[in-house]
Amino acid sequence: MQPDVLIIGSGMGGATLAAGLAPSGRRIVIVERGERLEDCPEARDPAAIFGRGHFKPKEVWHDTDGRPFNPGNYAFVGGNTKFYGAVLLRYREADFRPLRHIGGTTPGWPIGYGDLEPFYGRAEALYRVRGDASADPTEPPHSAAYPFPPVPDESDIATLRRALVGQGLHVASLPLGIDLDRWLARAPTTWDAFPDTTGAKSDAESCGLATALRHPNVTLLTGAKVTRLLAQGRKITGVEIDRNGSRETLTAPVVCLCAGAVMSAALLLASANDDHPQGLANRSDQVGRNFMNHNLSGVVAYNPLRRNRSVYEKTIQFNDWYLTGGPQGEPLGNVQMLGRITGPILAGEAGLPLWLARHVADRSIHIMAMSEDLPDPESRVLWKNGGVVLDWRRTNLAAHDLLVKKLGRAMRRAGWPIVLSRGFPKSKPSHQCGTARMGADPAASVVDANLRAHDIENLYVVDASVLPTSAAVNPSLTVAALALRAADHILTREIAA
Repeated sequence: MQPDVLIIGSGMGGATLAAGLAPSGRRIVIVERGERLEDCPEARDPAAIFGRGHFKPKEVWHDTDGRPFNPGNYAFVGGNTKFYGAVLLRYREADFRPLRHIGGTTPGWPIGYGDLEPFYGRAEALYRVRGDASADPTEPPHSAAYPFPPVPDESDIATLRRALVGQGLHVASLPLGIDLDRWLARAPTTWDAFPDTTGAKSDAESCGLATALRHPNVTLLTGAKVTRLLAQGRKITGVEIDRNGSRETLTAPVVCLCAGAVMSAALLLASANDDHPQGLANRSDQVGRNFMNHNLSGVVAYNPLRRNRSVYEKTIQFNDWYLTGGPQGEPLGNVQMLGRITGPILAGEAGLPLWLARHVADRSIHIMAMSEDLPDPESRVLWKNGGVVLDWRRTNLAAHDLLVKKLGRAMRRAGWPIVLSRGFPKSKPSHQCGTARMGADPAASVVDANLRAHDIENLYVVDASVLPTSAAVNPSLTVAALALRAADHILTREIAA
């Protein structure tokens, strides 16, 4: 039986969209190229994850010089959220408006924070967010409280919180989607970059998808790789998939592309035909452009005379330099804890001998500095010779460098005198977004404010590719809120009509 809505991808966008559509009773089919991630010894083995890349897909992308690399994008039910740090932050009000940075001025969004605020609250309820909105002066208004109180600081992180507050910084609890007791019952590790195999992490599978699949009208097809979207004129007429070694075509009145910022753009470009020679939904020539991937640095603050006894570590943040801090008051970004870095993790990430990595990891605190990467039309995803080519052109690096320096000074004052930092490589999916940007002008954007493609009447793009700007906080909650907003629109416009 033909579905009413076909959703491509079960990550944060696709799973949340399905959860929003499911109560309608309409037939919904979710197509996912991966399988469910089953529990296994490697799920909590840092050497397997960080050293051997056990869960990384057997996939190769290329840069513009033709050099191949193995991307850190995961192909499982739930997508990259299976490995995410479960930080579920709202964008700040100012992020929706044009904002002057050291590296340029952002374009603003076709909607404001107020348009998305009710959906942020619904997303926080769906993803069981634990937080406290009272301590951060940059926190935007909430019409509903967080569903649960924040995850508690471990003693060494509580000491760090007090030291930072003593410097006048406004330290706040990270809003997190984690059932701490259930997570630690499996093994005493952090959840940051570890796969969720027990449902303890509020990822797209355990929250959004699980909610959707409680409804008998929702079906999940796994191991179904979409290879091409078929279109005639302004309509998607079919979706080609490879499944179990055979090719078939699925059809639906409404098709929702939720494959992530890289693969959604790649699919639109790979689906070029006579009616759409530049790719689908690409009359504006914006598909694949404006690729953004936060400027991120991992910071290790070391003191040979102190021990870090924490297990999970990832509970605090501060945004004192989020909206200001530059030489002329420009924004710099967010500072938040990384998950606890242990010896095997540091050895795998930095290539250190295990004995040295253990020594450093056990005597250090681990933080992440995050700055906005600004949209640049020449930073893009391309489709060449049947594969993805990534031409990421970082922006706003001066702001990021200044943020890392300010963080280093704060950590030294907090009692950690040696501070080392390292930028995240291009192979890490550090909040990829922007390749099918939303906007009011069809000549300068791919989808409208409701995430419907300007050029294709029955196509919606519902993932991080639609974000006009990357802001400087984790995008997962914003993607979920946009998906719930799009679900309401689809139910009103497409299905009720």
